[in-house]
Amino acid sequence: MDSIGEMDISSNSQNEGTLMNVSHNSGTSSSSTSSRYENQKRRDWNTFGQYLKNHRPPLALSRCSGAHVLEFLRYLDQFGKTKVHTPICPFYGHPNPPAPCPCPLRQAWGSLDALIGRLRAAFEENGGKPEANPFGARAVRLYLREVRDLQSKARGISYEKKKRKRPPPQQIPSLQLQVPPPPPGAS
Repeated sequence: MDSIGEMDISSNSQNEGTLMNVSHNSGTSSSSTSSRYENQKRRDWNTFGQYLKNHRPPLALSRCSGAHVLEFLRYLDQFGKTKVHTPICPFYGHPNPPAPCPCPLRQAWGSLDALIGRLRAAFEENGGKPEANPFGARAVRLYLREVRDLQSKARGISYEKKKRKRPPPQQIPSLQLQVPPPPPGAS
């Protein structure tokens, strides 16, 4: 196949696009026991593999770096469905703009973050060493943080880091020594 194919992007109620499918004839059969996550991870992995094949010059996975992953993420932006206002747009910082504007559509940060998570797992499942995983590169993490911050400012909604819920500390009965009260005349 010469091109990466058409990408089907679906969006949830918050207008965050998710990479869903790539039209290709790979001959792989999906078992009905695979989870939705596993199927998505396989499709994403195949999409990235196709991207590497179509790269000029073609790129072997073993030579892939964080920079190539960033190139791939920027490529995916053209299929995005999330409006990201530019700082010069009059609706910059407004969560619900009252009128249309010419600002670009991009992949939503949440979709990119989930995609990288799936590709990071798929890399290791396909024989890659964790220390050589291009999807876990510092540059990729910084890019995702930058996209998150830019999109949150553009929409006027800040992303709060989710705090982990910790279970309340369990009361362990401690052994307390019984100290007798002082005798009545001793002070």
